[in-house]
Amino acid sequence: MQSDAPHQSPSRASSLPLIGGRLCIDFTNTTSGRGGPRRQEHLRLYPDLIAWALHAGLLDRSDASILERAAAADPGGAGRALEAALQLRESIHDLLLSIVREEAPRAGDLDRLNLALADAMSRARIGTAPEGFAWDWPRPAADPLGSQLAYPIWPIARSAAELLLSPLRDRLRECPGEHCGWLFLDLTKNASRRWCEMKVCGSRAKMQRHRRRRRLASAS
Repeated sequence: MQSDAPHQSPSRASSLPLIGGRLCIDFTNTTSGRGGPRRQEHLRLYPDLIAWALHAGLLDRSDASILERAAAADPGGAGRALEAALQLRESIHDLLLSIVREEAPRAGDLDRLNLALADAMSRARIGTAPEGFAWDWPRPAADPLGSQLAYPIWPIARSAAELLLSPLRDRLRECPGEHCGWLFLDLTKNASRRWCEMKVCGSRAKMQRHRRRRRLASAS
């Protein structure tokens, strides 16, 4: 999947802020500047997907190394896995955005999520966790169906399904920053969170307001 625009700075897949509040939301935020002329795609190659999954805590270093070797051995399969991940990302984003904007979701987006969810849950299992039990998936090296290249998107698909079914979906927000488009959950007590990151989009908006006031003062 190609970016909307030719502008490309270095990928920040391994350092993107994880500010969404849920795994699936952070995944939708792996592209910057949605709706603007300088949209940046951070998942350009399969290794970028591995880097983000490691950053987001979906993989440990051992799992990442296994996927890196699998991708090197099967470049075509890695390319298809990345394409599927990007298509799923866009469908999840559009589904969540339809909630924010109180619009009807597109059937095609639900179909794509359901297909990914069915694939993920066909491999899911219950594992132990610090709080008791949790959903888990076979580690890449132990995947009996040989589909380890798709491993990073399985928990993402489940995360999206859980959020769509949760009352927390009413707390979904879209950052109003210029050409931002990142999504997040507003979990503040008084539902007052406005920006994806105050120090980025919030500060930028504050600076723009200050400049406008100066221009108006100069023109008067």
